[in-house]
Amino acid sequence: MKLSPEYYLNEDVIALAKDLLGKVLYTNIDGQITAGIIVETEAYYGIKDKASHSYGGRRTNRTETMYSQGGVAYVYLCYGMHNLFNVVSSVKDDPHAVLIRAIEPLIGKEVIEERRNMPVTKPAISSGPGSAAKALGIDRGFNLKDLSGDEIWIEDHQLYYQEDEIIAVPRVGIAYAQEHALLPWRFFIKGNKYVSKPNKV
Repeated sequence: MKLSPEYYLNEDVIALAKDLLGKVLYTNIDGQITAGIIVETEAYYGIKDKASHSYGGRRTNRTETMYSQGGVAYVYLCYGMHNLFNVVSSVKDDPHAVLIRAIEPLIGKEVIEERRNMPVTKPAISSGPGSAAKALGIDRGFNLKDLSGDEIWIEDHQLYYQEDEIIAVPRVGIAYAQEHALLPWRFFIKGNKYVSKPNKV
């Protein structure tokens, strides 16, 4: 079942980042449906978060998507080469987002293998946010897409985890965020081989 539009209006982005673990992210590109179980996320806490693109209320052509009402995709280019997919959450003008850092391939595995030029048994196929997005065919054309639509959406497959199965650690690659770089706002499923940096606990 698709997550409801109301699901994304949750103003607690930390709780949402944890709750998205085990949900299934789908894309439908020219009739090719691919999907993966979300196994790693990072929360970005809007204008108060020094690691967030919207810190301090920054509004640019790129960050404007974050100020949308929750339930749309925020896709941006990192290092000039990697498209990174984020779930925009909370209410309009409260720019929270959850970065999807890794998925476990579930549906359309042959298509995923073709996009990544490697077998799905290899964790690198969808480990790390750039790889996860590429595996599902997500590029900047998905920016601002409705997550309740027919091109990209998230479903609840009743995969739930106990607290001791979810690891909370600092986020990756945000040294510039000073003391906020240490906040334990990266979450992943303990023992899942597709997690990008499982040893940083």
